[in-house]
Amino acid sequence: MTSWTIGQLEQIGTTDDFHISPYRADGTTPGTPTWIWSVVVDGDVYVRAYNGTASRWHRSALKQGAGHIRAGGIDADVTFTPVDGEINDRIDAAYARKYAGSPYLPPMISTRTRAATVRVDPE
Repeated sequence: MTSWTIGQLEQIGTTDDFHISPYRADGTTPGTPTWIWSVVVDGDVYVRAYNGTASRWHRSALKQGAGHIRAGGIDADVTFTPVDGEINDRIDAAYARKYAGSPYLPPMISTRTRAATVRVDPE
């Protein structure tokens, strides 16, 4: 597994401009970009599906396991790994810091969206 550089983590961690495109069924063509929130925790990038595990991009990301992202000037092929467990508490805290004051924050730290947490790694 490849890691993000410190510079890339800073760029991703400070931007609200994160677009995710899981690959289509052919495994190579990126799907339509979806704008989502992202956070950086312990040197890893995490995203959540606002509509939970029923979200189309989330289902595609888990099925394909890979795709493409654009964020903070970064354009990268990536892999997707579902996560669960205690890391979600730190991810909740990161969302609360980055998106404080947003009316969309409470749903993003709910049980529904926690179930749709994905780690995004550079390919």
